Amino acid sequence: MDKGTVLYGVDPLILLDHYEIDYHHSYAQDSPFFVGLTKGQLLGSRCTACGYTYATPRAHCMGCGAATSWLALPLTGLVHTFTTCHYGGEVFLKETPFTLILVEFDGADTLFLSRIKGIRPDAVRIGLPVVARFAKAPAFKVTDVWFEPADQA
Repeated sequence: MDKGTVLYGVDPLILLDHYEIDYHHSYAQDSPFFVGLTKGQLLGSRCTACGYTYATPRAHCMGCGAATSWLALPLTGLVHTFTTCHYGGEVFLKETPFTLILVEFDGADTLFLSRIKGIRPDAVRIGLPVVARFAKAPAFKVTDVWFEPADQA
């Protein structure tokens, strides 16, 4: 039931306005990455010309512009850096605060952004070994993968 717009203040203007829409979209060239998550795989890409390896896949090399090819990344890596988020979108409300990490993989030239679970935010540290985990019921979203400390695996 639409309750209309609720006005909370005018200086500055603060309002509540419900918005809902079904959104049809395609992952297009990134589709193999999301299908890989359903199979417990992390897929990156490697430049076919210069060999630069992307942990977050790209269709074309950002350095030389050549096409890339898909490759399986290791499921283990190290925390390169992290931040704890105390506010988040609706999907993360039950997990707030949550910690985002940039994972470094052997053989990859870039980092992979994800969440870390199974550890208190104040216990996360740079260099922490981590292992990828995958949703049992995938939704074809980046939240289908997260990391946990490797020593808890």
